[in-house]
Amino acid sequence: MGIINYLWTTFWGKILMTFLISMVPVIELRGALPIAEGAGLDFFIALPVAIIGNLLPIPFIIIFIKRIFAFIRKRMPKLNKIVDKLEKRAESKRETVEKYAFWGLFVFVAIPLPGTGAWTGALIAAMMDMSLKKAFPSIILGVLCAAAIVTLVTQGAFAIFS
Repeated sequence: MGIINYLWTTFWGKILMTFLISMVPVIELRGALPIAEGAGLDFFIALPVAIIGNLLPIPFIIIFIKRIFAFIRKRMPKLNKIVDKLEKRAESKRETVEKYAFWGLFVFVAIPLPGTGAWTGALIAAMMDMSLKKAFPSIILGVLCAAAIVTLVTQGAFAIFS
C-alpha cells in the first residue's frame, strides 16, 4: 500500500490530505471538500482544514509571484511559456477585477468555477500591484463564500445519494 493510500485510511492522514489538496492550484477548496467528504472525513473538520489550506499560500503568491516569475524567466527559460500563460490568464481577468476592485476580486474568488479561485485571484492581485492588505481580505471573503457554495452543493449531493 502506498503512502497516499495509507494516509486516506487514518484520521490525521485524511486531515493532511484535505489540507494539501486545498493548497493545489485549480483544485483548491472546491475539490478538497468533496474529496474529504467522500473519504469519510467529518464535514465540520474538513471545512476549516480546507479553508486554512486554501488561504495559506495566498500571501506568498501576492508578495512573491512577480519575483518568482522573473527568476523563472532568467534561470529557466524553458518555462517561459508557462509563465506567459499564467500572466495572460491573470491579465484577461484584470479588467473585471479592476473595475470593481475589492468586490470584483471577492466575486472572482467566490464563484467556484474552473479558472477562478484564490490562487488565480492572488495572481491577479499581484499583477495589478494590489497590496496584501487590500487583496487578502477580499480573497478571504471569497474563499469563505466559495466554501459555503461548495458545502451546499456537496452536502446536497451526498444527501441525495445517501
